Amino acid sequence: MRGADDEPDNATPPGVGTGVPDGRERLWTPHRMAYIKGEGKPTGPRAEDGCPFCRAPEVSDEEGLVVARGKTAYAVLNIYPYTSGHLLVCPYRHVSDYTALDETETAEIAALTQAGIRALTDSHRPQGFNVGLNLGTVAGAGIAAHLHQHIVPRWGGDTNFMSVIGDTGILPEMLEQTRARLSEHWPQG
Repeated sequence: MRGADDEPDNATPPGVGTGVPDGRERLWTPHRMAYIKGEGKPTGPRAEDGCPFCRAPEVSDEEGLVVARGKTAYAVLNIYPYTSGHLLVCPYRHVSDYTALDETETAEIAALTQAGIRALTDSHRPQGFNVGLNLGTVAGAGIAAHLHQHIVPRWGGDTNFMSVIGDTGILPEMLEQTRARLSEHWPQG
């Protein structure tokens, strides 16, 4: 990091135009403003209320960030990931309750979860995973109306001060690059 004392007198100090210069570097994450403002969040609990998990499979895989498709469920990148490669496995059917899944959906969500872990292992070499469901808003579900299982790859030291104190994730590649990389490593068959 540079401080104001390290710069030549004629240089523009960091932070000019963003408030009182204080010598600190800034990590700008303007894409997070969409999340903060709630853009893309459903307006209600029904599929027709703008559910992103109902929309994603209706567009191209590249546009929807869909990594793999099954008959009753699909894997998609989280557009506000905790770490690079953060996948979500969703049923196509708009359902919020895990106990409302039929046997075929349950089995395919499990199979896509296993395939996602394999693809992430091959493509990103994580040291571990968090896998799970947040059922209901009080349980942490950002979009509670459409069930989705998280697959979060983890590395030693990835819960640093940025994510813990600054509520900011550091991602080394764009989502489109991650989607292409995972699709390339997705198990066939």
